[in-house]
Amino acid sequence: MEIRQLQSKDVDAAWHINEQGLPGTGQVSHQEMEDLFLLSELAIGVFEQDVLRGFVLCLLPRTRYGSLNYAWFNQRFESFLYVDRIAVDDQHRDRGIGTILYQSVIDYANQKSYPVTAEVSLRPPNPGSIRFHIRHGFSEIGIFEQNEKAVTMMLREL
Repeated sequence: MEIRQLQSKDVDAAWHINEQGLPGTGQVSHQEMEDLFLLSELAIGVFEQDVLRGFVLCLLPRTRYGSLNYAWFNQRFESFLYVDRIAVDDQHRDRGIGTILYQSVIDYANQKSYPVTAEVSLRPPNPGSIRFHIRHGFSEIGIFEQNEKAVTMMLREL
């Protein structure tokens, strides 16, 4: 497996993997995925024989990204690396790809002295993702409710 920076040619594959992860990953259009690539401070993927198996997209504060969850962190923190989405191809889950991606995120954040923020769905529930984040040193710092949805807001301090 190879980890590398995502490029515009990877948008389609990332969009398809993102669709497999719904509702946990949050639905975006193909164009929105392309825009997220441009906004991301860190956009990396795990590739096997040049085929994308999983990816993570992370943003710094105060971009033009319109996510309410992202805005929640912007209102509370000056500096952070926000994990907007992490997704692994259905056929390649449980192979450690998510851990490889998060270790890269954590290493990058440590080099830059950024805490890492993320949210995980509570409604609808995503207990596997909560366990995954806790395993990687995240703790819950709040709950954000929006109509029929609710997320737990998580932070991994330096």
